[in-house]
Amino acid sequence: MSTSSNTPSSTSADAPMVEFTLFAPYNEEAALIAEFTDWEPLAMTRGEDGVFRVQVPLADGTYRYKFRVRSKSWFFEEGAWVDVVDPYATAIDHEGGENGVVRVRGGERYVDDYAWQHDEAHLPPDHALAIYELHVADFSGGEDDAHERGDFRHVEEKLDYLQELGVNALELMPVQAYPGDHSWGYNPRHFFAVHPGYGTSEDLKRLVDACHGRGMRVILDMVLNHSESESPLTQIDHDYWYHHEPTDPNNTWGPEFNYEKYDESLGTFPARKFAGDLVRFWVEEYHIDGIRFDAAKHIASHDFMTWVVGEAKRAAGVKPFYTIAEHIPEVPEIVGQEGPMDGCWHNGFYHGITAHLKGERFDLDELKGLLDGRRKGFTGPTALVNYIASHDHGHLMAVLAEAGIHDAEAFRRAKLGAALTFTALGVPMLWMGSEFGEYKKKQLEEAKIDWPLLANEANRGLFAYHQGLVALRKEQGALQTENLEFIHENDEARVLAFKRWDEGGSQVVVVANLSDQHHASYCVPGLGSGTWHEWTKDYDTDVAGELTLELGPWEAQVFVKR
Repeated sequence: MSTSSNTPSSTSADAPMVEFTLFAPYNEEAALIAEFTDWEPLAMTRGEDGVFRVQVPLADGTYRYKFRVRSKSWFFEEGAWVDVVDPYATAIDHEGGENGVVRVRGGERYVDDYAWQHDEAHLPPDHALAIYELHVADFSGGEDDAHERGDFRHVEEKLDYLQELGVNALELMPVQAYPGDHSWGYNPRHFFAVHPGYGTSEDLKRLVDACHGRGMRVILDMVLNHSESESPLTQIDHDYWYHHEPTDPNNTWGPEFNYEKYDESLGTFPARKFAGDLVRFWVEEYHIDGIRFDAAKHIASHDFMTWVVGEAKRAAGVKPFYTIAEHIPEVPEIVGQEGPMDGCWHNGFYHGITAHLKGERFDLDELKGLLDGRRKGFTGPTALVNYIASHDHGHLMAVLAEAGIHDAEAFRRAKLGAALTFTALGVPMLWMGSEFGEYKKKQLEEAKIDWPLLANEANRGLFAYHQGLVALRKEQGALQTENLEFIHENDEARVLAFKRWDEGGSQVVVVANLSDQHHASYCVPGLGSGTWHEWTKDYDTDVAGELTLELGPWEAQVFVKR
């Protein structure tokens, strides 16, 4: 293949010069190929900084392009030429093969023309969050057409619904470009580009902006542990950015970034530089309000995680920015004053609470550790993100059905689980559809939310129950602190009660019955004298040191101090 310089036939000699760059410090040759070169290679020159460069006169417009390089990856023949999309491409086009897309105006490259409307909107602080996790393709879209994919536009159309529910933060499963038509997004190929099937960069910005206008934050699930096997960096020089082999063969999802590799000649950590550029780009370009770091345990670099979180927060500036680690099992070292993250997915909460909801066991010590993460060493009101359903585990109704628990009994236990999730110490999270009883099992294939379920009385009742819990979480400062005290425990009756409070006078007491027994005239001490409002049944009761209540099977009652 010849890489001799060509004058781009589709460009004008008097157009502004636009520079194309590729960081590939140890590759021998590289060329630019694009529709404005008639897809003929235009040789690039490598500088001492390891960057290949070439300038092209380009009139204003949108162009497809990629690079052709002599690969240094061990799985190609030595000196083989490979075509790769720009690792920093901000848009991808699949027509006629996979290409990067660049927009040019006045000699400058730009992403899009979106004009932000709600940058000054007040957004909730981390400790007040109620998170809603969703997968763009399966959350909405296609209600009238089973073949229509969900996209950013469809999520935006559901914001009225989410606002009615009351959640104040959306956690989007990965939206970066991946191969194929349907995926959860944990196989990113093009890290700077939005997946074309979800819409354009403007569509995502419009969604984020609309969320901000409603007082909702947007948290992006981001994969920094690994990439899809044919991601551009793997093709250019695999071992420069990645570990040669999986660090844990039993838990590997693709080539793993090597954040400890240091290039002494250029004075850089290659993978860290790429990750830092990446998080800054998404924070600055898309105005996101937090990042959930997938597979943080397998990144296995406390130093890198601390650094990259710092990069993200510096890019965010003064606005609240919540960082979450998926670290399974969860460990206190990942959060807190010494840890890099603000919060950690509480996977143990899911396993422990669902086991109790199924009636598999009743372990007071375990329950107390789940509800009060300080017993496990987690400190602060945002250290844990609690959930009883997520994309990793599917919906609670499916879990209960597998245990032979159906219909009214399942809805009763779902309400109990929700009450514990929203009153435990930490930040509560809902998995899409759980709030009204979606029943699908975990599956990687397309699994659209069954929205017609909301027409059923039981499903709508579960939605209203969650709606009330979200409001309670946002209104009661007691549920936004790390103050939690267990005031009553009865191993034989399987009843547990705990109190939450803040310094402003907000007090909440939760009494939970994790048995199939009805307890009439049940007494709970420790509330103190005064009037309390029971939220689930909407009644007031005067208490003089001891609360007496009628407690149904698999029921939580929530008392708020008047």
